[in-house]
Amino acid sequence: MKSGLRVAAGLAAAVLAVCAARAAVGSAVRVRANGADVPLEGGVLALRVVGNALRVHFLPAGRASGPALVMAPHAIPAPSDPVKVRLTSQGVVLRSGALRAVLDLNTKTLEFFDGASRAPLLRETDVASLAQGTATFHFTRAAALYGVHGFDAFQKASSGLLRTGRELATAGEQGDAGAPFVWSSAGFGVLVDSQKTLFNLSDGTLAVLKQTRPDVDVYLIAGTPKRIFAAVADLTGHAPLFPKWSLGFINSQWGIDEAELLRIVRRYRKMRIPLDAFSLDFDWKAWGEDHYGEFRWNTRKFPDGPSGKLDRKLSALGVHLIGIMKPRIHLDTVEGRYATSHRLWIPGEKASLDYFSHKPVKTLDFDNPATRKWFFNPALEHSFETGIVGWWNDEADETGDDTQFFNMERALYEGQRAFTDQRVFSLNRNFWLGAQRYAYGMWSGDIASGFASMAAQRQRMLSAIDVGEMWWGMDGGGFHLHPSSENYARWLEFDAFAPICRVHGSYLQRRQPWIYGVTASRAATHALDVRYRLLPYIYSYAWKDHVSGVGLVRPLLFAWPHDPHLRNDDEAWLFGQWLLVSPVVHRHQRVKHLYLPPGTWTDFFTGEVYRGGATIALPLDEKTWLDIPLFVRQGAIIPMQPLMQYVGQHPVTTLTVQVFPARRVTHFDYYDDDGETYAYEHGRYYLQRLGTQANGRTVRLTVGAVRGTYRPPLRHYLFVVHRVQARAVSVDGRELAPAANRAALGGCSNVCWARGRNAAGALTFIELPADAPHRVRIEETGRRSGGKPG
Repeated sequence: MKSGLRVAAGLAAAVLAVCAARAAVGSAVRVRANGADVPLEGGVLALRVVGNALRVHFLPAGRASGPALVMAPHAIPAPSDPVKVRLTSQGVVLRSGALRAVLDLNTKTLEFFDGASRAPLLRETDVASLAQGTATFHFTRAAALYGVHGFDAFQKASSGLLRTGRELATAGEQGDAGAPFVWSSAGFGVLVDSQKTLFNLSDGTLAVLKQTRPDVDVYLIAGTPKRIFAAVADLTGHAPLFPKWSLGFINSQWGIDEAELLRIVRRYRKMRIPLDAFSLDFDWKAWGEDHYGEFRWNTRKFPDGPSGKLDRKLSALGVHLIGIMKPRIHLDTVEGRYATSHRLWIPGEKASLDYFSHKPVKTLDFDNPATRKWFFNPALEHSFETGIVGWWNDEADETGDDTQFFNMERALYEGQRAFTDQRVFSLNRNFWLGAQRYAYGMWSGDIASGFASMAAQRQRMLSAIDVGEMWWGMDGGGFHLHPSSENYARWLEFDAFAPICRVHGSYLQRRQPWIYGVTASRAATHALDVRYRLLPYIYSYAWKDHVSGVGLVRPLLFAWPHDPHLRNDDEAWLFGQWLLVSPVVHRHQRVKHLYLPPGTWTDFFTGEVYRGGATIALPLDEKTWLDIPLFVRQGAIIPMQPLMQYVGQHPVTTLTVQVFPARRVTHFDYYDDDGETYAYEHGRYYLQRLGTQANGRTVRLTVGAVRGTYRPPLRHYLFVVHRVQARAVSVDGRELAPAANRAALGGCSNVCWARGRNAAGALTFIELPADAPHRVRIEETGRRSGGKPG
């Protein structure tokens, strides 16, 4: 009896102790709507759930400094799910959907979980270290780490995509890209609200050694690569849509005048080589002249520029102009004296002689709001109105300031948006995370010609994407030197499957396809033709980037994060969700050994089928250079348009949709809008989900309801279902009789279908109205065979 009383007394004491401990914690911790404030020595640790992330913010003496430029200037995203805060005897537990954070005040340990896993994704074993401006997170050993930085034009990229050791996040120069951001295919990301940030990355440890704010502010993100990058976009800003023309082919040239420009454009049209834009170097502007020569037309080289007559001629040919912009202006000019009197220069910089005009210049300070407000001035407004509708920003990476290029384009973006509803397009020579919200594309700097240089662009592209720059391009053909015909042809095939498709060379170098001979020109034109037929697919992924932070080109590990073959793979990448491309980057290559991820893959051009999870030996054509290693993933839905010479040359009334049904349900969100303005921000867009699934000998197609108020010229979808020979087709529950063949579908006014074949196998064609939802059921007959896009 006495022993029972002692046990009961002990239990009561324990309960009282727990209650007392919980009360002590509760008296110190302040529960907030989306988290909790926890007093620590020297300040307060604020834990908040924001979107799909946990914000870990140490406030010295309870005070916060302003966010760095990397963060979007808007309200912090609301939690994706309701937040529950529970006080325990040890500390605090936060839950929101799949996210969970546990702070133990006894051990000063913070653990971050995703889902029901018992093991934390990240573990900070000493939250008190936040008061010293550092943070150290532990994770599962052998997890691969990515992000932080890219590579400039002259660095060796031997580390590929992986990051380890002491890694400095900086914008860099000459095609570099950076972000205070590390992520892992093991399912986590760490974003630091800071400028230059020094990390130490080792096996199982991610340490933030140096950052630029007195109050450490870190965001812990959980999930797949897509979820991680969606959270980063929510926090640092979503990229607006570029004008649709910028997704076509861009020819850039230094050393040109109006007469040559018109000759070149007309030859493109005569030879039926697609072209949408021409970018002009120093030549377009009155560089070195007084009265805003840096911002206005050079009338000696482009006499019809200021009147808009040149723009009207080019517009009739479907070509837009992009003009180079520099961050410096001449001192002894009206604009130079204005900059001096208004203190617009970079502080402390001495004047120097410009390498092109040989006159004194200084660099504008774009971190200064007054500089940004002035830069889109009346002279530049007039140049924009008369045809310079894209910005090629150059050499703002030479100051060592991570935000100089960022803010230079910000000045143009904000100036143009205040002036017109016409969309902004820009190319810049470095990238710092957050710049994407100002219509910020980048290119990889002043690279050399040659196969080795071309091959090295793969790491540069994928590394830039790994830090959040989804719109990357390069000087196709190389800036320095002159590529061989084979090098040029293969480079254009690479270019056609980069986010931005562009060629450029140094002074007086020409990069038109016909310069490199008949064989190279044919191969380059073939690659551009494929890109232009895929523009509906490409533009839909531009929208995906805008809404979800993941763009057109993705490293393979985005889709297969746990495949060890892909940890550091830059041999191939996904072009959208459904195409895998691996351009030829070696001279005279006869066989390409290529690892295909798990799944079923179909050669885009031949229809040959491959089983993934293995390395294939792909024969190459070293004589015509026409072959592009391009594969379709099973489950694919790929909208394609008729071939055009420029965006919008003809209205697209019928989209051909290539379908490769898989056992799982797959979807494609087809997107369109006017391609020119920001009306999509106000609901003027066209969005429709297409779906498919193969179940036994039955294939289903679905066409969803239209969202948005924009109505394109589109009237019909022509579905081409590969490796499916239909016995019967029913649409919305009504069985239809087949047409005689595909050609007979041309007279279809509503819903029609036909059987067919191509060189690779059986096809089923189904034409449907595009303006309403539909459900299609296909009953197969016979055995499946190969197929290629029809």
